[in-house]
Amino acid sequence: MSSRRTFLAGSAATLGLGAVPVTAGPPAAPAGAAVPADPTRPPNLVVVLADDLGRGELGAYGQRLIATPRLDGLAAEGLRFTDAYSTAAVCAPSRCSLLTGLHTGHATVRANPSGAQGSLTAADTTFAQVLRARGYRTGVIGKWGFGPESADQDSHPNARGFEEFHGYIDHGHAHQYYPAYLWHNGVKEPVPGNAGGAKVVYAPDLLRTKALDFLDRHAAEPFLLLLTPTVPHAPSDIPDPGAYASRPWSTADKGHAAQVSLFDSLVGDVVDRLRALGIEDDTVVLVTSDNGPHEEGGVDPDLFDANGPLRGYKRNLYEGGVRVPLIAWGPGRVRPGTSDRPTPLTDLLPTLAELGGAPAPSDVDGLSAAPLLTGGGTAALHDHLYWFRDERGVTGRAAAQDRQRSTWLAEALRKDRWKAVRFAPVRDHALPDDQWQVELYDLATDVGETSDLAARHPARVAELVALMRSSWQEDHPRTSFGATLTAPPLAVPGEPFTVTAELANGSSRSWSSAAVTLRAPSGWTVRAGTATTAAQLAAGARLTTTWRITAPAGTPALTPWTLTAEGTALAPGGPVRYVADGTVTTPPPAPTRDSYLSDLPWIRAVNGWGPVERDTSNGKNAAGDGTPVSFGGTAYAKGLGVHAYSDVAFHLGGAGNRFTALVGIDDFSARQSTLGATRATVLGDDRVLFTTPTLTAATGPVPVDVDVRGVRVLRLEVADANARTSFDHTSWALARVTVG
Repeated sequence: MSSRRTFLAGSAATLGLGAVPVTAGPPAAPAGAAVPADPTRPPNLVVVLADDLGRGELGAYGQRLIATPRLDGLAAEGLRFTDAYSTAAVCAPSRCSLLTGLHTGHATVRANPSGAQGSLTAADTTFAQVLRARGYRTGVIGKWGFGPESADQDSHPNARGFEEFHGYIDHGHAHQYYPAYLWHNGVKEPVPGNAGGAKVVYAPDLLRTKALDFLDRHAAEPFLLLLTPTVPHAPSDIPDPGAYASRPWSTADKGHAAQVSLFDSLVGDVVDRLRALGIEDDTVVLVTSDNGPHEEGGVDPDLFDANGPLRGYKRNLYEGGVRVPLIAWGPGRVRPGTSDRPTPLTDLLPTLAELGGAPAPSDVDGLSAAPLLTGGGTAALHDHLYWFRDERGVTGRAAAQDRQRSTWLAEALRKDRWKAVRFAPVRDHALPDDQWQVELYDLATDVGETSDLAARHPARVAELVALMRSSWQEDHPRTSFGATLTAPPLAVPGEPFTVTAELANGSSRSWSSAAVTLRAPSGWTVRAGTATTAAQLAAGARLTTTWRITAPAGTPALTPWTLTAEGTALAPGGPVRYVADGTVTTPPPAPTRDSYLSDLPWIRAVNGWGPVERDTSNGKNAAGDGTPVSFGGTAYAKGLGVHAYSDVAFHLGGAGNRFTALVGIDDFSARQSTLGATRATVLGDDRVLFTTPTLTAATGPVPVDVDVRGVRVLRLEVADANARTSFDHTSWALARVTVG
């Protein structure tokens, strides 16, 4: 079983960051380049991400009705990008790409949730993990937007490189401006003022306080802050519309304008605090948005000319849906000016890595724009930019721009001056190219995408469609990066077990002095079985180590224990240190009589949405006596309800004989939607014992009858079978193990 991967936080002094150069440029700065206050100190990094802020909603990009003086000032003092792009036209896939450097043809999350949240995985390396390995203190404050809404799972911010997290995990929860709770790392913290539906504590104000506190506490060390307030996403809730109260606008438009101005003041407060701390010359601030302007909740984006001269809104792959503001500011680090380089937000990961002197994964789609910021040279150009859309939400203006194709699969690609957009009339990316509807625009002469030139330039259309086809992969395998740890689920006291730890150089340059160490609980025996050091670790190479570990007799049962692998090396930018944590559990006693699984303690329960259901509360509680399950109108007792992806494990200790069950998409789930499709697998000691065909509401349940003699760990796994996890609730009925 592959454990959760994390990256260790370390102080700059511990890692020797004082020797990290800011850029790899020449010793003498070119004319007009920014001069750092301390050229040997890696810059602090602040990324501020607005939610649904249109490119035209800032004064620096042409706004006339909404006041954004602080951002306009940063744009004048810093570097303003005219051709910056989000990587999707809606929130979740855009943010996944921003964090991981992969465009939506490769990224893990490619669509907004319509139920369960899209989730990051252990293979998704974020820019926080990249910088944390170089000693940066890392924090994310605001909207995360990836599920499940629980701690101790791969998609949680703490597992993806952020040491500190305050805000919303769940995408839908982030729509609440007066939430009853917010998350602090792995704990839900109540907001007492908002209890019972009261509207006392405005979340953006609370997030502002948390962000400024983060700056105060980490001013003396290199830090990365990702600040993701939810403004100006709908609804247009705000305590006071302020200067817009007397405008002859709707309440929604007044609130929206006030939210944009609040975002402006929030960024201004961050800059003021950097100045008060005396670190503005050693900080780079990047401000952008996750997609184009929205029209939800009664907001009229046309009143504000929110997309400027561009066609489209949030959800459209036309320029108005994906071209976003991007401002880089840092008086001692960023050269002022304007850049028309087509710059997608996939570029953030390699850009931040280069600024921080950290190795980055070589298999990302982004390219570093750091030379543009520092004035140290020209930045590499993308051959083309790609977007994929799988959206079910519909709004009026966006639907009109798409000519009522808003819920069709869509792709877009920009190469130089040319932009192609195409739509598939069915939800099947494998649909032959001649069945897609394709449009072609010349952005050099028609930035508003008003004249479709596809019929005049068939060769250009064919070229761009071929690039679209090659840019999208159903599964995008990743090169390993950093530390991983693989351990069995159980640690039986007195019995040795094997753990594999690995340090992978997934960057493009060689590392030296590589080493892997392993830590176990006090009193446990740990012996290395293979070499734990390597003088050189070439690009793409791995240092793989094995360890024999024994928990002492008498170790308490049903207790999780943490194992920690630490990988260190000397990278070209300086020393790096990566950490992977894994959990093993001392097992409960093996069953001594025939038992339903709902009556046995599990040793692990991973579930895609909410807790595993073994009661009658439809997931509101985490334990009970086995909820009744109905298939085809027939009710069965002793059920386990799960939501793909799920993996529930039980300790049989070799005492079982047979495992029987019915598994399928139950009647309750079928009534919610007929779109669910899953595949269930039974594993014994990680060996596949049984796999179902695709399960849907129409197919009904599948009987399971498996020989489990000698099996120590029984695992029930349910995986999505049609890339629609929102409807993948699945139940195991009468799940029973016979003994003897």
